[in-house]
Amino acid sequence: MKTTLTLLALFVILPLVEILILIQVGGLIGALPTVGLVVATAAVGAWLLRRQGLATIARLKEEMDRGVLPAQTLLEGAVLLVGGAMLLTPGFVTDALGLMCLLPPTRRLMLPRLVVRIRAMSSRSAGQAGERAGGRVIEGEYDVLREKH
Repeated sequence: MKTTLTLLALFVILPLVEILILIQVGGLIGALPTVGLVVATAAVGAWLLRRQGLATIARLKEEMDRGVLPAQTLLEGAVLLVGGAMLLTPGFVTDALGLMCLLPPTRRLMLPRLVVRIRAMSSRSAGQAGERAGGRVIEGEYDVLREKH
């Protein structure tokens, strides 16, 4: 049920809100300036995404070279991808959310909450998997090298 409401908000309510805001802004400043603003935010977003993405890739490479698990950096990369997609989507609400994902201070504020949600979702799905299996967990190992091709 919660997933259905989230998808409803994402694919129905958010575009309607975006359209309403675009109409309001267009009424205030005109159609061409509104379109120009949307295009400008997409261009700034693409520039920011490229800059932050390259920095994240460099940090990821550095952490892997040191033998450190780059979990935080990978999560930042995922947030950057979402932010980039939001900035390429026309509208002011998605642009604001996308900028929040791309700017390092706000992105770092988001990450702890995101980690908590991911852990809650994974523990919930693990519990459901255990229930489907009759409450039994069977541990084992799998060796890819011994698999016959």
